Amino acid sequence: MSIIVDTNILVRAITLDPPAEGRRATEILGSDIVVIPTIAVCEMIWVLRRLYKLTHLELVQATKALLAIESVVLDRGAITAGLIMMEAGGDFADGAIAYEGQGLGGDTFASFDKKAIIVLKGQGQKCVLLEGT
Repeated sequence: MSIIVDTNILVRAITLDPPAEGRRATEILGSDIVVIPTIAVCEMIWVLRRLYKLTHLELVQATKALLAIESVVLDRGAITAGLIMMEAGGDFADGAIAYEGQGLGGDTFASFDKKAIIVLKGQGQKCVLLEGT
C-alpha cells in the first residue's frame, strides 16, 4: 500500500505535538511507501516556521530528513531546488515553484518578491520583477 500524507502528518511527525498524534504520524512515515506532494512540504515549512518558530537550520534539517527516508516518494528535484533556495537565503516555496515551472515549460520566473528575484537570479534563473502601478 502507498500512503499519501498531508501537511498535518508531516508537522506532527516532526514536532510530536500532540505526542500521541506525533507517534502515529511517525509510524505512518515508516510505512512501505509514503507519497509526499511538494505542496505539503511547502505548507510544512510554513507551519513549522510560523507556528512552531523553528530556525532556518532546523527547517533545512527537517526537510533533508524527509529526503533521507528511503520509502518516501516525492519530487526530489523540486524539494532540492527549494532547499537550495532556502540555503541561499530565499523561501523554499519560491525555489520549488521555479523548478516545477521550468518542468512545465516555463523559462522566466515572475514575482513581486524582490528577494526571490535576487536569489533566483543569483542561481542563474531568468526572472522578471513586477512592480505595482
